[in-house]
Amino acid sequence: MSGNGGGGTNTASGDKRPNELLSSWFVRSGWSKGELARQVNRRARQLGAHHISTDTSRVRRWLDGENPREPIPRILSELFSERFGCVVSVEDLGLRTARQAPSVTGVDLPWTGPQTVALLSEFSRSDLMLARRGFLGTSLALSAGPSLIEPLQRWLVPTPPAPAREPEPAAASRRPGRLSRPELELLETTTKMFRQWDAQCGGGLRRKAVVGQLHEVTDFLQEPQPEATTRRLFKVAAELAELAGWMSYDVGLQPTAQKYFVLALHAAKEAGDKPLGSYVLSSMSRQMIHLGRPDDALELIHLAQYGSRDCAGPRTQSMLYAMEARAYANMGQPGRCKRAVRMAEDSFADAEEWDEPDPDWIRFFSEAELHGENSHSFRDLAYVAGRSPAYASLAQPLMERAVRLFAEDAEHQRSYALNLIGMATVHLLQREPEHSTEYVTQAMKVAKKVRSERVNTRIRKTVDNAVRDFGDLSEVIDLTEQLAAELPETAETG
Repeated sequence: MSGNGGGGTNTASGDKRPNELLSSWFVRSGWSKGELARQVNRRARQLGAHHISTDTSRVRRWLDGENPREPIPRILSELFSERFGCVVSVEDLGLRTARQAPSVTGVDLPWTGPQTVALLSEFSRSDLMLARRGFLGTSLALSAGPSLIEPLQRWLVPTPPAPAREPEPAAASRRPGRLSRPELELLETTTKMFRQWDAQCGGGLRRKAVVGQLHEVTDFLQEPQPEATTRRLFKVAAELAELAGWMSYDVGLQPTAQKYFVLALHAAKEAGDKPLGSYVLSSMSRQMIHLGRPDDALELIHLAQYGSRDCAGPRTQSMLYAMEARAYANMGQPGRCKRAVRMAEDSFADAEEWDEPDPDWIRFFSEAELHGENSHSFRDLAYVAGRSPAYASLAQPLMERAVRLFAEDAEHQRSYALNLIGMATVHLLQREPEHSTEYVTQAMKVAKKVRSERVNTRIRKTVDNAVRDFGDLSEVIDLTEQLAAELPETAETG
């Protein structure tokens, strides 16, 4: 009977204690026991676990200390994560989960070329085939904390040399791969084009096209190719997987994004491209900041910095320092945040004299991006410090400069919208709601050109904050009406 209800482990009644962590999250959620049971059942059906049939008495037993069997802990983690807008791990809920196979955890994967190709192919195919938002079978769950960081540390471990192979017959050794040099160059050019589209239009418009291109690249990787061609293909695969992850993050598909990022890091390792790997880790760090896990974000950035310190150019190093500052800001560490901001500025100045061409994936990190990131760090510090006007005043001139530069840049409309929203939040911190509403209005105009749930969510959150603090102001009342008319909440389709 316990299997039908998603029952728990056999625990002696004398050893069982109330689960205070789960109870705390449950109380804060505002759900009733019946509502939580219904949500668990609904999510279980979506995952194909039709044997799960939870009720209020089962929820009460979990709160009393019973540990449910899989997939209940993971379902509870997903439900509370969505409820609170941050990663709420199984451990955060005071639950235990059985050790899962690498393909299920989504992070602890084998660091070998053939398995990386197979996983990329399988995951991209599933993404293309499954229409449900955010559901790619039972393999998808957000990872955080040690279960995220520890497996990724192995990206720095040198790959052992491939075993010697028996010599092939002369005819076979001369057989080239079916991918010609012009075709490989076209794949590389197409990846750059996809990146430009993402910056201009957001992640919602071309995500499936990127995933489809990634799947095609994995087909080439499964065929015999010269070693140099294979490395270039792995680099293309890493860039496309990172971009697919970034676009998934942008439209709100967080577990999908994390899985693509992890696979991108594996592909970058196979390509022997440490700077690209550090860029993938920076994207994962940004996602963790978004999900309220700055400690994890800092660990990821330090992994990126350690792995690329001797091979990445100053523009990449500047970007990594800027993300380090964001992590420290969200951890409430102003001294370390300010130091990282200075390092980002100094490294960016060195980039002006750098005589080697930057890879295409870092060219987005312009002077506007630098000012935008650093201003967001000071803005975040202001919130962590209880809406400190001092930190808000540090953010304002940097944010103004970023907004001016992005206004002149037609290629990075999403960044323009995000910095307009950032400027609006700075004015709210300075208790200047009239100016804040002006920037939100501008951001809404840009948001209508960009399919980005991240932009839309930040606009709504900023308007909610304005309503909370200045709800009686006529400008704020008008803004809420404008938001409902021009940017209604709709389901994104990745």
